[in-house]
Amino acid sequence: MRPVTVAAVQVAPSSAPLTAETIAENTRHALDFVEQAVAETGAELVVLPESVTTGFTPGVTVAELHQLLSDAEGAQVEPFLAAAERLGIHLVWGAYQPGETPEVIYNAAHLAGPDGRLLGTYHKTHPFCSEDAEHGGWVTRGEHVTVVDTEIGRIGLIICFDGDYPELSRITAVKGAEIIARPSALLRSADLWELTTRARAYDNHVYVIGTNATGVDPAGVCYFGNSMIVTPIAEVIARAASHQCWVSARLEPAGAMRSLTPGSSIRQSFDHLADRNLALIRNYAEELTGPARTSFDFADPKAGD
Repeated sequence: MRPVTVAAVQVAPSSAPLTAETIAENTRHALDFVEQAVAETGAELVVLPESVTTGFTPGVTVAELHQLLSDAEGAQVEPFLAAAERLGIHLVWGAYQPGETPEVIYNAAHLAGPDGRLLGTYHKTHPFCSEDAEHGGWVTRGEHVTVVDTEIGRIGLIICFDGDYPELSRITAVKGAEIIARPSALLRSADLWELTTRARAYDNHVYVIGTNATGVDPAGVCYFGNSMIVTPIAEVIARAASHQCWVSARLEPAGAMRSLTPGSSIRQSFDHLADRNLALIRNYAEELTGPARTSFDFADPKAGD
């Protein structure tokens, strides 16, 4: 990884009913902010929120969403590729993606390169309970980890609720990610957003760019922004408020692990990846992949308060 300026660009989706026109409007709106952010900051890597072309809660049936996405698939990809090439940047954005059949929709994160090519796509492996098709939602779970080699460095992709699961970010880091992009439309608290974003950076000594949506989606759900950029020792070096904006930071890999705490004279003497107890992991591999054991009762995720 080389030194690089990055930006998290948080925008609000249109709250109008979801149509091809609102997808086009959301795309134009997001890319307008990207252009402004790059012009002001010189960012070479920009991360937009999850489901930026539609809003997280689409407010239509699965079949309707699949048809709409199929009709507008090019409109959800081509403008972003063109913008990445025009601006000479790497660009990450979230968008729902139609699957092989009308019942299959993926929550995707795409990475475009400065040559206008699509470098990688990740399908969310841990959908939130309300979107998960296994719980009556609209998103089918992905099955693969995505890490992309770029001229900047190795970039891994996760999406929102994925950040609650340490194993995914650990696999992403073990596969070589130096930066993890986390496009999000988080529905819970700002505390949990910060906790999980900083923890995944610190767990794996990687930079994490967490871009969270703001505004109101077509179903009337509100988002709080608070996008952030976090260093490998869990320091938040850029933090947004709740309105539409961008935040940026310069990532300096040579000094990322220099001190135990930010600005401290005490040197960092451990490495969470290099120091893993692999024998312990192997001894408990069966338990790690087995059913969860808990004494807690969980409410039906679709039930009311």
